[in-house]
Amino acid sequence: MFWLKKIVSQLFMPIPLVLFILLLAFIVIRNRQRSRLLLVMAASLLIILSSGSGSNALLKPLENSYAVNNSPIEQGCLVIVLGSGHDENPSLTAVQQLSTTALARLTEGLRQLSLGQDCKLVVSGWSGGLATRSHADVMFDAAVELGVDPSVIIKFPLAKDTIEEAQFMRWEVADAPFRLVTSASHMPRAMAIFENEDLNVSAAPTDFAQRRSYWWRFDAMSLLNSQRAIHEYLGLAWFKIKHQGRTVTEASSNVDNDESTLSSF
Repeated sequence: MFWLKKIVSQLFMPIPLVLFILLLAFIVIRNRQRSRLLLVMAASLLIILSSGSGSNALLKPLENSYAVNNSPIEQGCLVIVLGSGHDENPSLTAVQQLSTTALARLTEGLRQLSLGQDCKLVVSGWSGGLATRSHADVMFDAAVELGVDPSVIIKFPLAKDTIEEAQFMRWEVADAPFRLVTSASHMPRAMAIFENEDLNVSAAPTDFAQRRSYWWRFDAMSLLNSQRAIHEYLGLAWFKIKHQGRTVTEASSNVDNDESTLSSF
């Protein structure tokens, strides 16, 4: 299910989606009206999603959901930095191996640590199936390189996604308060997942991708930001569908249990 979810979601990303529409236009090329319609659709998507205005419009509802968190942290509180990615290269330092997203998250995590006393840092992320080291291990080393005491760092090297990170965190802290650090666009989905586990979590968003841009400017960064937003909307939709389905199943199970209890009298 994990890999199926990843593969299916890629079909809705900007580049694969535009290529798919172009393929359809080629298939129905004998039908000029349909072919032209598909070509216009592909071109329109590419123009909108690669523009600063288009990507900002997609990111705004996500990134404006939670403000930058500058409030003090309770003594002994945990700060969890959600995993992102790294490029495994032994010739580079751990900090240099981190993706820009991972580095932005880790930097904010260290800033959050400075807002409290005797706090601990939690880093997470598995190897992704390709690397020999887990992302949590690389994040651990990067945090140490940036001056964090190794004794205050906790690792979740087996967590594959946000759902598993929330589950690991529940085992670690139960109902104790902690601060969650992730990209601003990912924060709405992350908070929904963590709150679904009944965790006492507060948001500390970072890695804001919205940028001022001229309406006529089109670039790969805007296209990447659009892809980031679409990925989050798909993730939110999937989580809601999955959660609602689980709720209905549990409600049905409770009704069956009640009926069986009544029939026993």
